[in-house]
Amino acid sequence: QAPDGDALLEKFDFFSLKLVDCDECGGILKPDVVFYGENVPTERVRFSMDKLYDADALLVVGSSLMVYSGFRFCREAKRLGLPIGAVNLGRTRADDLLDLKVVERCAVVLPKLLEQLA
Repeated sequence: QAPDGDALLEKFDFFSLKLVDCDECGGILKPDVVFYGENVPTERVRFSMDKLYDADALLVVGSSLMVYSGFRFCREAKRLGLPIGAVNLGRTRADDLLDLKVVERCAVVLPKLLEQLA
């Protein structure tokens, strides 16, 4: 695993992947997530921005923010004057925007954070 959480797949044979087709339409089945290189649906971005406008702060957990779809929220939070924190092993695209950064595994930090908030 790379320090930014991305997997190192240089030696993986992607042609060996077996894709599953939908029985109804014949299209490729995939989970309801946005994969790297895909566009985040506009309504999902709008919903998330609305939540950000109501927030007191922004916490980024386990993301390098190297794609704009996540980085945009840090830029907007900074514009709004909200404090921004991040928990990530490697650098993030928003390092210069962060008010707090914890360089540690999320699985270590989040239970401790929950304990403090409870």
